[in-house]
Amino acid sequence: LDFIPVLFSCRKIGGQAVGRNKINFVDLCQGEFGRKTAYTGVDQITPQNVAQVLSDTIGIHNRNRTLMDYLYRYYKGDQPILYREKLVRPEVNNKVVENHALETVKFKAGQIYGEPIQYVCKKKKASEETNEQVDRLNDYLDEANADARNIQLGIYQSAVGTAYKAILREDEWTKDGDLPPFRIFIPSPHDVYIVYSSATGKPVLSVQILKDEDNQQYYQCYSSRQYFKIQNGSVTESGINGFGGIPIIEYPNNHDRLSDIEIAITMYDAINKYQSDRLNGVEQFVQALMKFKNCEIDEAEFVKMIKLGAVSVKDVGNGTQSDVDLMTAELNQSESQVAKDDIYNNMLIVEAMPNRQSNTGGDTGNAVYLRNGWDFAERDAKLVEAFTKEAEKASARIILNIIRKTSMDVNISTRDFDVKITRNPTDNMLVKAQALDYLFKNKIHPLIALITCGLFSDPQKVYEMSLPYLGTIYPELADPDSELQKAQDLLNGFNKDVISE
Repeated sequence: LDFIPVLFSCRKIGGQAVGRNKINFVDLCQGEFGRKTAYTGVDQITPQNVAQVLSDTIGIHNRNRTLMDYLYRYYKGDQPILYREKLVRPEVNNKVVENHALETVKFKAGQIYGEPIQYVCKKKKASEETNEQVDRLNDYLDEANADARNIQLGIYQSAVGTAYKAILREDEWTKDGDLPPFRIFIPSPHDVYIVYSSATGKPVLSVQILKDEDNQQYYQCYSSRQYFKIQNGSVTESGINGFGGIPIIEYPNNHDRLSDIEIAITMYDAINKYQSDRLNGVEQFVQALMKFKNCEIDEAEFVKMIKLGAVSVKDVGNGTQSDVDLMTAELNQSESQVAKDDIYNNMLIVEAMPNRQSNTGGDTGNAVYLRNGWDFAERDAKLVEAFTKEAEKASARIILNIIRKTSMDVNISTRDFDVKITRNPTDNMLVKAQALDYLFKNKIHPLIALITCGLFSDPQKVYEMSLPYLGTIYPELADPDSELQKAQDLLNGFNKDVISE
């Protein structure tokens, strides 16, 4: 960690030092890509050992924090090309940032969090009551502005490799008020980290770096049972954690906590360099130097000639010919564009992002979907989705515990609902509708057909609401109550088969 203090050149803004991304990220991370995870061998966090656990793990966070600062500033446009120095003709030094890092982060965050995350019921015992309570939980999340907070979380998650969600009690909550009893807060990942057990991999301690009213730094820590305030190396406050778990949950971007920026950051730098050098080439062609051959012109005479727009020279005699010429060498812009496009297209492949290739005619919707890379983008999003669902369930447990201790109008557990992440429900809608119609006509059970076609984010609720209408087509569905239980048994078997495959 000795190298950390000298990584950034700093300037003062409002009395506060601000880093500048003058060096390349590869030089900064020294080949160690991804964020490191803090582990401890301690079985249970207590007031006696929490300060030592903090001391043993804070170095990991400090290293991660340096890299996350760089990546987040890079995402916002602070990129090394802005600090490039040019030795030859330094006055012609264009510095252009094509911020494809911003493009990547917004696309990745939009894939997972562009549509609201919904909790959908998956159990049918006391069906109507459970459905109502799941809907009530979704209403609470809507009132807590969960969509906006999730977008903020998604940007951190993609830009720096990991993100955190804090579930807090709402101090202004009243039983008859509009505010939910909990509040969702997205802390900066630069100031938060989670310590995991090296034996089980479970989170055992959250650490949040804060400052008090005297601007003195302290650490707010939560274990599953207690909370601690640590300042100047000692525990100054501790007590029982009433959240029912660690109220800060990590949302990693992937297993290695790789940022979507760092996996293609050298390509972003190359594109910036290409574009800047192309402008330099144009400017150097326009501002070409004049070459005087076998003639002498003083500065005053040269300035006068420039104003007149003409140059007059005489031969020096002895058969020696004088001449004035422009020193020009134009950069081949078409070849430069081909090289730049190749780097950009490879960046899209690495990032699993669709390209902007237009339809040349004769393609079906599915052909364009596959050719332009949308299928690869969807498969990549599913990898992130698995980590997001796991973290979202952990967040829901804290939220439900707060609700049970305050309003007490939601009495369900995470076993009663599933986390549904919706991306493109209307993509190829006609094809999906045709598939649904084909499955219905071939006597596939309606619930399986609704799940398979991919038209609906909550196919089970669609099935329940459609039972009165499906009964006119399928006489065996005329008894909704008994059929719901059969459908649930069928769904459970269907899910088990999918998992086993």
